[in-house]
Amino acid sequence: MNLHQFRFVQEAVRRNLNLTEAAKSLHTSQPGVSKAIIELEEELGVEIFARHGKRLKRVTEPGEHVLRSIELIMREVGNLKRIGEQFSAEDSGTLSIATTHTQARYVLPVPVAKLREAYPKVNVSLHQGAPDQVARMLLDEVAEIGIATESLVNYPELVTLPCYEWEHVLVLPANHPLARKERITLEELAAEPIITYHPSFTGRTRIDTAFAQKKLVPRIALEAIDSDVIKTYVRLGLGVGIVAEMAVRDDGSNADLVVRPGGQLFGKNIARVAFKRGAYLRNFVYRFAELLSDRLDRNLIAKAMSGRGSDYEY
Repeated sequence: MNLHQFRFVQEAVRRNLNLTEAAKSLHTSQPGVSKAIIELEEELGVEIFARHGKRLKRVTEPGEHVLRSIELIMREVGNLKRIGEQFSAEDSGTLSIATTHTQARYVLPVPVAKLREAYPKVNVSLHQGAPDQVARMLLDEVAEIGIATESLVNYPELVTLPCYEWEHVLVLPANHPLARKERITLEELAAEPIITYHPSFTGRTRIDTAFAQKKLVPRIALEAIDSDVIKTYVRLGLGVGIVAEMAVRDDGSNADLVVRPGGQLFGKNIARVAFKRGAYLRNFVYRFAELLSDRLDRNLIAKAMSGRGSDYEY
């Protein structure tokens, strides 16, 4: 047995048992992938996949055990590579970060700049997506560190730690009737068209929950994944915007909008940082986490990664 066979099995599962797609992803041929998997099954003496003709239909019970072992092996192979990079490359390499659009646009620029100043040999690769995609990129080892508000705690294969708290704010054109009010109620909001995040992004769950608890049905006129897009449509008069507070920091770009607090309506959100459980973290990964929040330090992260205590205590 060899690592190529393990990779082929893993990729077949990731591609929903579609060997053609798995082969494309691995830049090889479909017959080659199929042959390697069959050879591994023959060597182990078990079927990893149940088949219908030549098609893979499902993972068998022994196959589930094989997959768990392969996951451990491939994780440690990745750790070996990172250990080698850590001690041979003198803090150079690439830091891959998975995050959402809001975090990438408004939160990460300063920490990334400070990291590059501290580690000039380290390149940064930024991957943006929905929170569930952030989690998947961590699990697939596309990224070493992930930052998001939604979803990360739903994956037991990830170690997650609170990074910082934030609130939503309301943004309105200056001529909007509600702009004259310092405090806006949920009832008043429910009577207006609302422009806010897609349900899987940036604390949208709290927005929906707040309306539901008051038995109100908001008029969602437009959903987006990008705060700047939301503000653009607010400027056009399409409705009242609900965005993350970091998207309206006082840099002069929002001078034409009226901003009102939303924390009393929707509560606080917690952005979390996440790592794949059992992964080896290089020095600059720890340092980047520390730059993200004064809540995080190397000892705390190492403790969480070792499995001592609950992730949610910190």
